[in-house]
Amino acid sequence: MRVIFFGTSAFAVPSLERLVASGHAVVLCVTQPDKPKGRGLNVEASPVKQAALKLSVPLAQPERLKRESLGPVQADIGVVAAYGQLIRRDVLDLPAQGILGVHPSLLPRHRGAAPVAWALLNGDPLTGVTIFRLNERLDAGPMLRTQAYPVHETDTTETLTERLALFGADQLILTLSDIAEGLAKDAPQDDSAATLAPKLTKEQSRIHWKKDAPAIARQVRALWPWPGALTELGDTRLKIASAEALPVNASGPPGTVLQASAAGLDIAAGSGVVRIRELQPAGKRRMSAAAFLAGHPIAPGTCLGGSHA
Repeated sequence: MRVIFFGTSAFAVPSLERLVASGHAVVLCVTQPDKPKGRGLNVEASPVKQAALKLSVPLAQPERLKRESLGPVQADIGVVAAYGQLIRRDVLDLPAQGILGVHPSLLPRHRGAAPVAWALLNGDPLTGVTIFRLNERLDAGPMLRTQAYPVHETDTTETLTERLALFGADQLILTLSDIAEGLAKDAPQDDSAATLAPKLTKEQSRIHWKKDAPAIARQVRALWPWPGALTELGDTRLKIASAEALPVNASGPPGTVLQASAAGLDIAAGSGVVRIRELQPAGKRRMSAAAFLAGHPIAPGTCLGGSHA
């Protein structure tokens, strides 16, 4: 098939690579314009652009996606994976067989920009990938393939997204084969069961130690690597990279350090105890709690989070 591909983030790269490896002709790859990133605000190409250049796939990087910005391209079908812009009707109608979306959730659950993070925040034991037909509503088009995928207890948004990207690429290729063989069937979504998964914000970063320990542990996993779950130790801001809820009762006010050892920092929550295993002080690298404690001893009874505990 002749495919026009829309994608920007690293999640989309395996789908693009598998399309090319499977013999589909990617006639155009559409990705977001290069943007400044990092502390130095150096302009960087998106992961999809970098992959497209390696694969010698034609590129387009419109500021605003319009039919005329894509040139005289002809395609049998389109594929969208983590592109970052809404697809307008004039573009939806461009490929002869419409445009498919590769979405990392079991639609209609977690429609939106951050389905993996919200699956972790909600403690979902299963997530998955849905291949669906795009329409002008957010992630609401008819589904062609839905496959469940397990969530590991130690998964972060980073690790789970990496695995779902590979799994989603597999599901995409299988769906395209079904379409080519006339086996694909559209299944409408149940709008009454839909939940939203909006983009995360920095306002969600702060840890409120009055919450129960499992909720805090889920927050840490869901917000890694961005925007990160944050707390304070005096004047030092700490970004928590790895934590777990311990099945014990807290013996102090929320935010209180109960124990600081090689195993980690045990912090009292509103219910239960959170063990911090890895953290990242502001301006520093990620490190184990033991490495941090070697240079910053913390006495039991110390309170994290200040007035926000």
